[in-house]
Amino acid sequence: MSEARIGALEAGGTKMVLSVGTADGTIEERTEIPTQGPADCVDKMVDWFAARKVDALGIGAFGPTGVNPASPDYGWILETPKTAWKHFDLLGAFKSLDIPMGYDTDVNVACLGEVTYGAARGLDNVVYVTIGTGIGAGVMVGGQLLHGMLHAEAGHILLPVEPGDEGNSVCPYHPNCFEGLAAGPSIEHRWGAKAFELADRPEVWDLESTYIAKGMENYVVCYSPQMIILGGGVMKQTQLFPMIRQKTLEYLNGYLVTKELANIDSYIVEAGCKGDQGVLGCIELGRRALIA
Repeated sequence: MSEARIGALEAGGTKMVLSVGTADGTIEERTEIPTQGPADCVDKMVDWFAARKVDALGIGAFGPTGVNPASPDYGWILETPKTAWKHFDLLGAFKSLDIPMGYDTDVNVACLGEVTYGAARGLDNVVYVTIGTGIGAGVMVGGQLLHGMLHAEAGHILLPVEPGDEGNSVCPYHPNCFEGLAAGPSIEHRWGAKAFELADRPEVWDLESTYIAKGMENYVVCYSPQMIILGGGVMKQTQLFPMIRQKTLEYLNGYLVTKELANIDSYIVEAGCKGDQGVLGCIELGRRALIA
């Protein structure tokens, strides 16, 4: 099985990452193209994988998207603000390859990549959170990626707004959700500069770590993960990690006592795949489709 060539498509909101790898996590080839409309990029992507004669394909897509194989909208992009992609059959566009295919959300495949190849190897209850242009969470429970009526949109949990920070949510739906208060665009809206330009402003990261830690407390009590992995552009500000860990414990306030929380530095951790967790998760999706 390690000889099989597996295609990986990480279909993100700003770029499409196309890769070919093997089941041991080796990435042999990759390229990127901008996420334009389907008419501008889908045929190019199909042709790219066809030319490389891959044996299977794993796709991790931006959402909302249909992830229930029993549903007629499985593999479709659903109600997205990217209007050109609304109600587009992304999975179906690749059926001409005539190979086994796996499909899930971009954050779920990132979680799968970390469990298979990265920081969470050997664990089966894990939350992967990306904090960047938006906030999303991939959740694995009992070794299975979490699905329901749709994918869990855990970036939109509601959080109390810190005093004096009213009006800084950038979510068009919620004045006080996690994504609206703590994603990269919210930082820029609040402080007038992008996150990487504010690295030496401790007040920025004190507030940001407060919101992130409140989100982590919610995830701990709801999902009971063995590990939480934080990735995305905002988390490149690594000074956040010790603050988030300390504040998460403060918000839990001793309610839970576990060996994992007692070792908080190895419980809330940085991503372990050098930025390739999405691609590697797609490879694992394709591998699973191949042996199914």
